[in-house]
Amino acid sequence: MTVLTPGTTRTDRVRNGVVALLAIVQVVVALLAGGAVGAVAREYASPLLVAGWAFAVWLPIYAGFLGYAVFQALPGQRAREVHRVTGWWMAASAVCNAGWVLAFGAGWLPLAQLLVVGVLVSVAVVFGRFSRMPAEGVVVRVVARGTVSLYAGSASMAMPIATAATGVWVGLPGGGALAAIAAVVVLLAVTAIVSWAVLSGTGVVLFAAGAVWAVVGVALNDPPAAVVIAGAVAIVIVLAATARRISTAGFPVRAAWG
Repeated sequence: MTVLTPGTTRTDRVRNGVVALLAIVQVVVALLAGGAVGAVAREYASPLLVAGWAFAVWLPIYAGFLGYAVFQALPGQRAREVHRVTGWWMAASAVCNAGWVLAFGAGWLPLAQLLVVGVLVSVAVVFGRFSRMPAEGVVVRVVARGTVSLYAGSASMAMPIATAATGVWVGLPGGGALAAIAAVVVLLAVTAIVSWAVLSGTGVVLFAAGAVWAVVGVALNDPPAAVVIAGAVAIVIVLAATARRISTAGFPVRAAWG
């Protein structure tokens, strides 16, 4: 008979194992199938097309996710309430992310769109729940809070970028004045949502960094001038929101890093 650590249930062990397994699976999928994502994105280019180098943000996200998977499976962590209320959502994000890589790389953009929504919802739930729980120490801030914050910020801006590609897939114009205007409106609307998340969350530095990195990747990929200007405005707004959140917080370190 298996002897469980006091306080640790079989459900905890299953959750720990599923998270760890899916952390590995999503990395393997990215390594084997991720190369096609850039080519498909260029095939359905829009004014919000992100530069290829911007995908490098996934390196720290995947590395952090693997670190989180190991951390949450440690004997002293398995039964903690914070992992119980976030672990399955982290697992869901890994499933949706791996599925998105496969679907987008295969050119199935409507399915990929649904999956990127799943990614965003999953990590947004975790970010929100983490925001209500102070991090306990540097390790938690790095492998758990830092990973989720960067992931959530990146996913927030990945949504409009993916949606723009899906729009081109269904036949909407990918260039011209109409596409540029739509890109500006969407970019500024998402910036407002991101700024609200920054002003109301904790661990906001890396959240903002993920969002800003995506906007920079768009702005430096030779989009229409209006999109470049909107991107610059978006960056200023997000950075200003981040500075305000930290400077007005009762506990600035927690606001900044969780």
